[in-house]
Amino acid sequence: MVVIRELENFSKKYIVSMALLHKKAFPLFFLTQLGIPFLKTLYTGYMEDEDSGIIVAEDDDNLVGFIAYSNDYPRFYKGLMKHHLLKFAFCSVGAAIKHPSFIRRLWGAFKKSDSVVKSERYVELASICVNPCIENRGIGTQLIDYLKSIVDFNTYAYINLETDADGNDNVNSFYVKNGFKLERTYTTAEGRRMNEYRYVQGVYNNP
Repeated sequence: MVVIRELENFSKKYIVSMALLHKKAFPLFFLTQLGIPFLKTLYTGYMEDEDSGIIVAEDDDNLVGFIAYSNDYPRFYKGLMKHHLLKFAFCSVGAAIKHPSFIRRLWGAFKKSDSVVKSERYVELASICVNPCIENRGIGTQLIDYLKSIVDFNTYAYINLETDADGNDNVNSFYVKNGFKLERTYTTAEGRRMNEYRYVQGVYNNP
């Protein structure tokens, strides 16, 4: 039986499990190519930040999925830069040597605190990951439903997320089926087309 819960206490071993699951689910993604130490530092940041957190899905005490989210995404990114910039830089040196273009992409990611500022208060669904070996069991939907259940929609206007617009039809359909509405499509400085989705309680819910 899959259990969904918010991660309150975490260990280095658990963070390693998250990083390894991320690598397994997204082997070709930019952040994955920066390495396991980079991912460990990133997800540790979500646990350390008072306005962010991680929701996990466990099957027989084994991690099978998780969501990383933030109630103050702009401040979260600034906190990462303040507290972990040197560690991120050290972790990504090897990848940057092999792929010099990564330096620009990584710097752009750290500057994201400026681009994610919005007029309303919102919750960012920053990352969702499910073990690809056990897809089609509804674990992703269960994780999103749990996030929806803990968001105070009297305080936060919506849940926001971004995903690739091209070559990503299954993921885009998944978010639409879970009540998210496409807000906009934009192109990053690297030429990557992204879709931005929002979930507003009671407005875009599927029947």
